[in-house]
Amino acid sequence: MKDNQKLEDLARSIRRHIVEMVGEAGSGHPGGSLSAADIVTALYFREMRLDPERPDWPERDRFVLSKGHAAPVLYATLAERGYFPQKELLTLRKLGSRLQGHPDSKHLPGVEMATGSLGQGLSAANGMALAARLDGQETRVYALVGDGEIQEGQIWEAAMAAAHYKLDNLAAFLDHNGLQIDGENREVMGVEPVDAKWRAFGWHVIGIDGHDFDQIFAALEEAKKTKGKPTMIIAKTIKGKGVSYMENEVGWHGNAPKTDQVEKALAELV
Repeated sequence: MKDNQKLEDLARSIRRHIVEMVGEAGSGHPGGSLSAADIVTALYFREMRLDPERPDWPERDRFVLSKGHAAPVLYATLAERGYFPQKELLTLRKLGSRLQGHPDSKHLPGVEMATGSLGQGLSAANGMALAARLDGQETRVYALVGDGEIQEGQIWEAAMAAAHYKLDNLAAFLDHNGLQIDGENREVMGVEPVDAKWRAFGWHVIGIDGHDFDQIFAALEEAKKTKGKPTMIIAKTIKGKGVSYMENEVGWHGNAPKTDQVEKALAELV
């Protein structure tokens, strides 16, 4: 698929799923799911080597959603990509559902890693990248971390290890929307300068607009050409992207829209 308009349409559809499923569940995390929709769309619909009919294909690329509370964006994307029926999305967070509040790799095809404890996903991605190298595979590994998540110490242990082992088959996105559950990053615990910090840990660093597909794919190409070190793509995003009353509003980090709010959001996402 080479047409960005088609990707934009898919991302809009994924955003509609996010709003509908979180609204139906009455709980969940819409803000950080909406901010990451374009990045995850780009990975699953153009970039990654995968086969929904064979989710355990050994040569597949891997994606780890380290900020696991943003599970709705992963579920919506996997359903659009054909890993499971879209009607299942409305079972989010219900008893017996495969779509729990955080991704479950044991029961849902396409989920590579059960995540939710912040800071651990990047370490798991390191292991996948190292294993692929040891197995002589061309597999690339992608991870998505949140900007509040990088306040966790394990993130920096993983950053140090990835550089030490020169994991150039690993590329991570930082969903840099500036907000977390308790407020702005800079008020809770400042994370800047994020670019200098990742460079200091030995990573190749690229800064982009996380809602611009051309910039996303240019960064991914640059990452593939970078040898001897992992790549961090710092993606500037808007929390709640696509829904006017959610954009840049910290209150929508972990709140579900009511019925009228769902209808208003869906009217905007057409």
